Amino acid sequence: MEHRLRKHNQFNYVYKKGERFHTEHFTLFVVKSKFQSYRIGFSVNKKIGKANKRNLLKRRLKEITRREIKISPFCNYVVLAKEGAESLDFDGLRKEVKRLFEKFESKKNF
Repeated sequence: MEHRLRKHNQFNYVYKKGERFHTEHFTLFVVKSKFQSYRIGFSVNKKIGKANKRNLLKRRLKEITRREIKISPFCNYVVLAKEGAESLDFDGLRKEVKRLFEKFESKKNF
């Protein structure tokens, strides 16, 4: 099974039912799932910039979560980028995404 949220209604469900965790440039939405594997989606608003900037940011986020983040099973995640996230370099993105998931792990109560 691929670990991606793809459809609009999947994202909307996580937005409506999910618990939120914030950093300066990102918001993480997490909702419990009945499936053992996790699923994750990335959302970058058009305010961030043109498609090439948004796609670059999404590719970097995917790589960071794939390589550096230990993601808990039985959950669906959406990482929402806020304005200003596009100005971070790769190392800055990595640090902030790690901090975002650490916040979730420390406050996990479901």
